[in-house]
Amino acid sequence: MREKRLLEDFLGMSSGYVLDFSDRTFGEFCGEAVDVDIHSDKYLVHGTSKANKLRTFWEIESDYLVGRLLNALVDYAEETSRERTEDERKLAERCRGIATRLLASGPSLDDLRQQAHLLDASHLAEQIRRMEDSVEKDPSLAIGTAKELIETCCKTILAARGKEIPGTPDIPTLTKATFKELNLVPESVPSAARGADVIKRLLSNLSTVGQGLAELRGLYGTGHGQHGSATGLTARHARLAVGAASTLATFLFETHEATKGTP
Repeated sequence: MREKRLLEDFLGMSSGYVLDFSDRTFGEFCGEAVDVDIHSDKYLVHGTSKANKLRTFWEIESDYLVGRLLNALVDYAEETSRERTEDERKLAERCRGIATRLLASGPSLDDLRQQAHLLDASHLAEQIRRMEDSVEKDPSLAIGTAKELIETCCKTILAARGKEIPGTPDIPTLTKATFKELNLVPESVPSAARGADVIKRLLSNLSTVGQGLAELRGLYGTGHGQHGSATGLTARHARLAVGAASTLATFLFETHEATKGTP
């Protein structure tokens, strides 16, 4: 509550406003900053004012997503404000510290989000949002979505290169085909290349990430019924799964972009 009071003071929320935003510009800002429709019905719990919508957002969204929006709001306030007093600068620093702490609760998916934007991949963007929202609140969902993310990544790249695989291929088949198409198989690294052994080992390890996520999802993620007394993994395990999936998917998408048109 103390931190919320600091944030409300900094953002000028006492009269229902948020900084100098109109309804339209606040909606646009939240959409660009965190891909959220702040005017949707789910944020009307406390009322229809911009301040009340933001209060509801703080309550129902993940710490990581809240941290991202707060960080963007602090940036905006500092970029558009007049010269601040020392007390105002200290308040801004404290609000920035709150945002930074919240951001530390989850892996950064900004690079992957940028790839989704470049590819105009709405399904991929939804998976990113789902992982961010569920890492803390529903680790099993985050783990299941991390595995699905790798599948989506591989299918997107293969389709873009005219290499779609018929039927319902499993994740080892998809990752193997994607790595081969991107020339990322260990056999493609010349033995004479400097650090060849290390590169081959890294590529081999990367290719097993998808299978590992699939196995973890089968044991603890969503998609399979569990024993009634089964216990799930925690948020730290979900962060590991999401971080690994994001790193692999970003690397594959970047390699896809960098090697377009090459034999």
